[in-house]
Amino acid sequence: MDIYSTCILLSILVYLCVGSYAGRKVKHLEDYFVVGRNAPTLLIVGTLVASVLSTNAFLGETGFSYASQGGAYILWPAIWVSGYIYGAIYFGRYLRRSEALTLAAFFGHRFNSRSVQAAAGVTIVLGLGGYLLAVTQGSAVILSQLTPLTYDQGLFVSWLCYTIFTLYAGSRGVVITDTIMFLLFTIMSFVALYYIVDVHGGWVASLTELVHLESKPELMSWHGVIGPDTEWKTPGDYFIWSIITGVAWSLVSAVSPWQSSRYLMAKSEHVVIRSACIAAIVIAVSNLALFAAATVVNLSKDDIFPHEETMIWAAMNMMPSIMGAMLLAGVMAAALSSATTFLSLVGFSVSNDILPQQQRDEKSELRFSRIVMLIVGVVTLLISFFFPPNLFWLVYYVGTVFASSWGPVAFMSIWSKTITARGAFWGITSGFGSNVILRLCDSMGWIELPSYLNPILVGGVLSYIVIVLVSRFDNVSNIERSRRFELHQIPDKENCKKQAKRTQMAAIAVILFGIILSVLQLVYYVYPYQSATGTLAADNQINWFHIETFLALCWAGIFVPFGILTYKVIGRSYAK
Repeated sequence: MDIYSTCILLSILVYLCVGSYAGRKVKHLEDYFVVGRNAPTLLIVGTLVASVLSTNAFLGETGFSYASQGGAYILWPAIWVSGYIYGAIYFGRYLRRSEALTLAAFFGHRFNSRSVQAAAGVTIVLGLGGYLLAVTQGSAVILSQLTPLTYDQGLFVSWLCYTIFTLYAGSRGVVITDTIMFLLFTIMSFVALYYIVDVHGGWVASLTELVHLESKPELMSWHGVIGPDTEWKTPGDYFIWSIITGVAWSLVSAVSPWQSSRYLMAKSEHVVIRSACIAAIVIAVSNLALFAAATVVNLSKDDIFPHEETMIWAAMNMMPSIMGAMLLAGVMAAALSSATTFLSLVGFSVSNDILPQQQRDEKSELRFSRIVMLIVGVVTLLISFFFPPNLFWLVYYVGTVFASSWGPVAFMSIWSKTITARGAFWGITSGFGSNVILRLCDSMGWIELPSYLNPILVGGVLSYIVIVLVSRFDNVSNIERSRRFELHQIPDKENCKKQAKRTQMAAIAVILFGIILSVLQLVYYVYPYQSATGTLAADNQINWFHIETFLALCWAGIFVPFGILTYKVIGRSYAK
């Protein structure tokens, strides 16, 4: 066994040992589902980051950056991570306040409706089932590339590891291993960037060479490689797609089950807000490091195929063996941690939201949840053998379903006085169905949708319209009205000036992050890029009228207002 196989094996063994330890502490349903609602900020940050930075980030998106969108992925502001911030303020802390076991159960209780709970549960199973498929296949790709295992054998081994772990340890094991793995792959992302860029004389020298890379012209432009043979025919198409996708994924990070459900485990509402702010920063800078590293790989080898293997090739050819092995162990860790999150959420939804037991004995419910989770895992494994892996687009398709189906309902469940149970049910159903149907028709070539009619946008707008129309011809019940009122009552234990001041420090960090990133983008991207392309202003200074300059400034334009908003909301809500 070489060093790469050994590191991956050791990381899996650590993963299973931690799961065994955590599983022994699971005594009740709340332990299994939401870690006893006692997780501190570090664990919530760890599980937020680990559940989103899966194989799609390390393999799918880095491959996309390497192949065609290097400049776009590095330069465009991370619109989508802003969803963590406004999601925590306007939804996540209220979700934590509800003390529900699952996100679908929250909807069911809020609207006093089993139908709404079941509808939300079904979308979780279908949406996260697809996500689980993607990370299972991603981990199999890693194992087949780095060990003697075939792809099919890698599927079975990775499935067995995360299924056994999740069955036994539940959410308690997931958040602990997520945090360990988050620390590993976050550190290794920056280590990888250092070694890969260093080979080519540093970042500025690498950027200059990439601008003139003949095999991939416009790789480093704000829109990347576009044209008749790509997904985007014009720069305008890419601009519209990026805005819509950024907003859609911000809704995903705000309300999706694999992100907002983490807040149900938080120790307090302060932990929810702090974790969201920190996670937004960590995810943004980790992505920047990964995308920059993957793009620079072009200078060593510009014909890697499939593109998803870019970082695997770089780890084995551009980094010291031990560092490359640790990076790949981090990638495998990301895959397994995400898989446990998705499997646990799908299993919880089936057992608690779709097929709840009639008897309320906790031991029997716990046993039933584990049986259901095993069945879900087996079904996922069987599908994995027959469904061709395409990590980037598979995750893009299934992840954004939640922006359409859950976005309007989630926020309106907190802030609308007129939304009814029937409106919520049909809002979830219509948003999910329209997104999936339009996406299917587009993928099959039956229709060709322009960028401004993206299924994400169409589904979200349709969901909102359906909610408003159906609710207008229905009545809000007294129970629904009282439960919404209860959500707006801040518990006495949350009102603490000292805790509020600590939480406001996280908001200040968001403000500073936005300013610093804009400055760094101007100095280390815009200026050298314009210098290499001959587009600097007449006085050899930054040309402020080019779109790459505008995008660099947008980092501050997005994060500074969100930081200020968060600071004010904390002071107004908790500093009493």
